[in-house]
This record gives sequence, C-alpha cells and structure tokens, in this order.
Amino acid sequence: MSSAARAAAAPRRAPFRFWHEAILMALLAALLIGARVVAPDFVLVDTQRELLLHVWETALLTLPMTLIIITGGIDLSVGSAMALCAVVLGLAHEAGVPPFAATSLALAAGLAAGALNGLFVSRAQVHPLLVTLATLAAFRGVAEGVSRGRPISGFGEGFTALARQQFLGIPAPAVIFILCAVLAAVVLARTPLGLSLYAIGHNETASRYSGIRVDRIKLLLYSLSGLAAGLAAVLFVARRNTAKADVGQGIELEVIAMVVLGGTSIFGGRGSIFGTLLGILLIHETREFVSWHWNRDELNLIVLGILLILSVLLHRFVSVREREAS
Repeated sequence: MSSAARAAAAPRRAPFRFWHEAILMALLAALLIGARVVAPDFVLVDTQRELLLHVWETALLTLPMTLIIITGGIDLSVGSAMALCAVVLGLAHEAGVPPFAATSLALAAGLAAGALNGLFVSRAQVHPLLVTLATLAAFRGVAEGVSRGRPISGFGEGFTALARQQFLGIPAPAVIFILCAVLAAVVLARTPLGLSLYAIGHNETASRYSGIRVDRIKLLLYSLSGLAAGLAAVLFVARRNTAKADVGQGIELEVIAMVVLGGTSIFGGRGSIFGTLLGILLIHETREFVSWHWNRDELNLIVLGILLILSVLLHRFVSVREREAS
C-alpha cells in the first residue's frame, strides 16, 4: 500500500473519535441500571450467563459483516447461508457421516456460499446488495428443497455437548467468538490488510490505483462471511439439536443492526470491532429485557427498529462533531 493510501485509510485522531462508543457504553449502563430497579433478577450473574447462550451465533456473524461494511459492502445472505449449512450438517448426519466430517462439510458449504457471493461482487462487479439479496433467496430455497422443509434431529450427546462445553467456566461458543473477535480486531487495527479495508471504504478507485488488490480482498471477506455462517450453523444445531431450513431466518437484519449501531458506517471507511461488541451487547440486552419484563416477543421488532434509528442519529451526531473539531 502506498503512503498516500495509508494516510487516507488511517482513522482520524479527532477529539470526538470515541464519542460513539462512549454514548453506547452510557446507554448500556443506563439500561442495566434501569433493569436493576425494575427487574432485579434480570441482572443477576446466573441470569445473564443463561441469556448469553443465545447470542454467540449471531455475534460470530457480526465480525466478517463489520469488515465487509467497512469496505462499503454488505451481505444479506448470512441467515440463508446459515440455514443451508445447517441442512448440509443434518443430511450428512442422516447419511451416517461421522460428526467431525459432517461439521467439515457444513463449514465447506458456508465457505463455498460466501465465495460465490465474493466472485459475483469482485469478478462480475455486481453490487453486493443485489448479489446477496439474490443469494438470500437462493440459499434458503436450496435448503428448503433438499431437506423438503422437515427438521432433522437426534445428533447425539457427543455432538450437542459442544454447546455445553466450558473452558475455565466460559462456554465453548463464547471462547470461539472471543478468539475470533480478538483476531479480527488485531487484523483491522494493526495490519496492512486492515488499513486496506478502510482505504477501500473511503475510495475504492483510489485504492485500486494505489496497488491494493481490492477484488482479492472482497473475495476473502465474503468467503469469511460464509465460513462464519457455517460455524454459526454448527453451534446452533449443537445447542438446539435440530437442523432445519428456517434456521437463521431474519438474522441478517439483527446482524447488520448490531454492526451499524456499533458505529460502522454503512457508506464504508469507518468502524471497529470494539464498537460492534458494544452494538451486540446493547441490542442483546435490550431485546432480552423486553422479553423478560413484558413477555411479548413482538415488541422486539419495534425495539430493533428504534435502535437502528438511534444508530443513524448517533452516526450523524458524531460526524458533525468530528467535522467541527477538524
């Protein structure tokens, strides 16, 4: 990468750089304090540990989504890819394939699905919104067709134990997410690849002229997104002991909401893994509290919409402050 591209890609050191994250932390703290007053049991450690078991598959999908959106792209097909991988895992299990091999097939299916998106985006130069909107329907349709819409269960104690396995008291899915998040954060903040992602998001044409291999990077990112969908499908099936074509339905909206709420600009060129983590926690805790206190799951869609609007207003507020400070 040229020095000019590095300068363009480097995050600005404005005094208001961390305002977005600070506001999200304040909102999260206010939510937990309010929950402590209204429903004290909600903030108990045992309760939170139980509720967090539901978030790790979604959280995994936010990591490659953050990288993709930083480049100015998007992947709407993650939920459908997750369903396809779950069905592949289920059919392999029915065919008598050993658990490790069946898991490998599910991951390979996710990688192939993501690579297909990446090829259309990078080689055919089709806008990622159109590509992934098409594959959103296609992957789900294939999953429905090959499984005939029936659930597949009975994976056995050895496989489902994956979701209950713990390391130093931390559930295995959480450990997997933490390791992936640390790796993504290091790549994004400390490597030339991370700088290239910001550069592509700021100006893709200038990045190409600067020698950045934009097409190769896009193919890599969408492939990683598909692989994450495969891993999320494996963890979901292990937790629920059921593989079905409706797995992950609507999850893409929640994933994108978490990333955007965390401060990643939908226009590209801005974002961080730490911000995404805050977005995950804020949306997860808000939705769980709504279900806990009012016991009405339909309110979650309203809450998700409000949080999305809030993320847009936060981004606009922080952008204005940064322009005033620069």
